[in-house]
Amino acid sequence: MNRAQRKLILPTAIAAIIAALVLLAPFLPLADVRLMDIPGRFSAPSSEHWLGQDEFGRDVLSRLIWGGRASLFIAIGSALAAAVIGTTLGLLGGFFRGFVEVITVRFSEVILCLPPLLLALLVVTILGAGTWPLILALTLLYTPNYARVVYAATLQVRSLDFVTAQTAMGAHPVQILARTVLPNILPPLLVQMSLVVASAMVIESGLSFLGLGVVPPTPSWGLMIRAARGAMEQQWLLLVWPSLALAGTILTFNLLCDRLQSALDPRGVTGGGALWLRRGRNAPAPTPVAKVAAEADALLRVEDMSIRLHAETGMIELVRGVSFTVMPGETRAIVGESGSGKTLTGLALTGLLPDVLSISGGRALFNTRDGTQVDLSKLDEDAFRTLRGREVSMVFQDAAAALNPVLRIGEQLGEAIRAHNDIDDAALNKRVVALLRQVGLPDPESRVRSYPHELSGGQRQRAMIAVAVANEPRLLIADEPTTALDPTIQAQILTLFQTLKDETEGMGLIFVTHDLAVVAEIADQVTVMYAGEVVEEGPVDQVFARPRHPYTAALIASVPEGGADRLVAIPGTVPTPHNMPPGCRFAPRCDHAIAACSAAMPDIERPAPDRRTRCIRWEEVT
Repeated sequence: MNRAQRKLILPTAIAAIIAALVLLAPFLPLADVRLMDIPGRFSAPSSEHWLGQDEFGRDVLSRLIWGGRASLFIAIGSALAAAVIGTTLGLLGGFFRGFVEVITVRFSEVILCLPPLLLALLVVTILGAGTWPLILALTLLYTPNYARVVYAATLQVRSLDFVTAQTAMGAHPVQILARTVLPNILPPLLVQMSLVVASAMVIESGLSFLGLGVVPPTPSWGLMIRAARGAMEQQWLLLVWPSLALAGTILTFNLLCDRLQSALDPRGVTGGGALWLRRGRNAPAPTPVAKVAAEADALLRVEDMSIRLHAETGMIELVRGVSFTVMPGETRAIVGESGSGKTLTGLALTGLLPDVLSISGGRALFNTRDGTQVDLSKLDEDAFRTLRGREVSMVFQDAAAALNPVLRIGEQLGEAIRAHNDIDDAALNKRVVALLRQVGLPDPESRVRSYPHELSGGQRQRAMIAVAVANEPRLLIADEPTTALDPTIQAQILTLFQTLKDETEGMGLIFVTHDLAVVAEIADQVTVMYAGEVVEEGPVDQVFARPRHPYTAALIASVPEGGADRLVAIPGTVPTPHNMPPGCRFAPRCDHAIAACSAAMPDIERPAPDRRTRCIRWEEVT
């Protein structure tokens, strides 16, 4: 038992005692809450009546326990009902955004404009006093609070890499919400639950105090406080008992939820983990992609693909006219500085572009296993889901962010397999262990039960690669998968990629990187990008031996592995998308630029049949 779990003992024990008392009230040897003993009015605590008697001679302890039954039922019932409704609205609005956000979150926020007590009074006045009208009023009152908290948490989580990775596996949105987003927003939900229970108990007591809550003769703490207020001069203890019960219960729930938040975080444990999670069921059968006649033998052919940003000031083109081809069994590297559009190109090919970005032109023709050809630039989310993981998969740069922190490695790998296969548990477990062994993860039988934070950086990257290749995709896109690793682990990961590609017949690999040494080691073809454009393309050995664009030559000269006598820094920075220079986008940083370079956008030149360059002076400067 770790420290967080030990801290749960005290509040759990107190909460259990409170729950046991109110639940077992009908079976406890308590006095009848309606039995009056007029001669014993305002009697002090005694052996017969442990907490004394009230203004009608009724037993205070009995009424306190039965009153807690009513108060807690209303508070917890309304809090749970509001949690279910509000969480659903917040998840849907935060994940899908757009019109769904308007009809879920924005409409519910109208209720927040109304004063809480007045809104509850309005509902109770219309429906009448009583337990169920009060639960309805409080549910209506607190649903927007949950919706806002969950909405904000979902917006934050949905942009993280591990959610994008789940989408890349082909998981259904409902599965992503239930298995990935919801477990990661539980901490703020628990905090909100404690606040709502406390607030609901206070409002219930207030309304009962005003005579608009629980209807007598049913006892509640609010009714007991109301009655004791008028009898303080005769017996002040009558006000103390329900007040202590109310305050103590609220503090206990707050403390319990706070400690529970820490105990349920799998990053704080190594054994038990997130106990509320269970293995998911089989994903629904994928929707078939429409077939068209195959036109070429290329695995992927990207033609003049452009990506634009939907900004308040208008459309901004981030990637323009990108073209390249990936043949079966070929590794194509895409290189360039940060901001060149490498990662956006990879995300566009998997349908994972952020909501504010879209493909504005061109096409990306991909040949599937069954020989059909699909245009990846025209697919909707349902069609993409049938391809992700099975036909096209992606390895993300930061495995620590791409892996779900609240699921074990084996569970995440199992989800990727179940997304495209109908497989029983025994076969799934064998497949998971075999995959982890294939990617070189030590002791795979025990690692299947490890959380991402229990693995080293290199081990997490191997686990991420195992998730990506779980369904033997035809095209694997690796987005700078070795950036954060030390040179020894980096070399092992590169060897692993080459091994996986050799073992998977016909698999193409797009390797996005800024490291030219990695390109020289792993790639067959290289595409050099700058400021959202392809500036050079060709076989790796030819491009490195004789670059045909000044930018490529500058990149080679700026790295130690380039073989140059001295390192040369490229002056300036990559231009921002809304401030692109006229003509050649590299001209402001190029030592060979002339007036003609800025006069017009250069066209693609072909120095050789298998070479391309976007430079009008390629014959002179390289």
